[in-house]
Amino acid sequence: MTIQKEWAQEAWEQIVAKVSRTSKRIGDRFPHASVNGQYVLEPAYWWTAGFWPGLLWLVYRETGDEALRALAESCEAQLDGVISDYYRLDHDMGFMWQLTSVARYKLLGEEESKRRALLAANLLSARFNMKGRYIRAWNPWRPGEDNSGWAIIDCAMNLPLLHWAADISGDPRYKHVAIAHADTVLDHFIREDGSVNHIVIFDAASGEKLGVNGGQGYAENSAWSRGAAWAIYGMALSYKHTGDERYLRAAQRVAHFFIANLPEDYVPVWDFRIPDDVTRYRDSSAGACAACGLLLLAEQVGSAESALYREAGERMLHSLYTRYGAWDNAEEEGLILHGTSHYPENKNIDVPLIYGDYYFAEGISRLLKHGELFW
Repeated sequence: MTIQKEWAQEAWEQIVAKVSRTSKRIGDRFPHASVNGQYVLEPAYWWTAGFWPGLLWLVYRETGDEALRALAESCEAQLDGVISDYYRLDHDMGFMWQLTSVARYKLLGEEESKRRALLAANLLSARFNMKGRYIRAWNPWRPGEDNSGWAIIDCAMNLPLLHWAADISGDPRYKHVAIAHADTVLDHFIREDGSVNHIVIFDAASGEKLGVNGGQGYAENSAWSRGAAWAIYGMALSYKHTGDERYLRAAQRVAHFFIANLPEDYVPVWDFRIPDDVTRYRDSSAGACAACGLLLLAEQVGSAESALYREAGERMLHSLYTRYGAWDNAEEEGLILHGTSHYPENKNIDVPLIYGDYYFAEGISRLLKHGELFW
């Protein structure tokens, strides 16, 4: 498929119009999943808190809409309370501060945003387990629980915060942590066939690998599509920040698995390995994130391979726009429909998700060559 700038530009205009409209209600709060047409708002400490302000910054960068800038800045300021007064900060500090403070610093050079992002990078690097060479995922969710040995594939997308901190501060320690965790992704998360484990469990004291957990996938050995999307984009970003071709090859291996398992409309099922009797809900958020990773991969390889990744990423975005977009539905705040958040827990199934909206907008922005990555 050769890119038709007309449809991409049309999609961007639809994004701008809808974000401008929904921002009047959402304001400087933190949407997560759209239920019955309206985004449910979560506390500032929720892991998705960065995606709405990140979306606002994408639109502001091209429109100069000061109202959107003010909302994004207010969201960022509210995260100060999270970073100073909240006990449950986890590995998703990259998602939260990369799309708020780093984005603002890259766009406006604001010193307070630099300070905030560096503080977040310090706290993220402090979660590094030296024995197992992984960044710990969550804190205990309930009394007596011990998940100190758990690491998840999602964290591959948090590593750019550490690379940014190393570059901006001149201190390579952040990069050492990011590289060590990325190496653990290579060793323990990405399978030989290109499918991906969601959760890997280590002995927190010895660093020994104890096993895996299916997490948000259907089963321990299934193939959760958003996990594969995190791996494609995360490993491509690790290659971008290090030049280490092992990460590039890993991103390619997962990309080939992902593309080979796409349905006819190029938007993935929530898990590529589910039994026939399980509903094949799509996950538009996995498609949007994977598309962004594929577009980055297309820039990182030679011309012979580049077309494969670019065409697949473009097809995904085009399908999301034409088949999954909620552009003509004034009662729906989400940009793209049919996301699946957490099937095993029956949470937010077949609804728009704010991270799906963000990655869709980032992908369209990338097609139109708007500006540098916030990652």
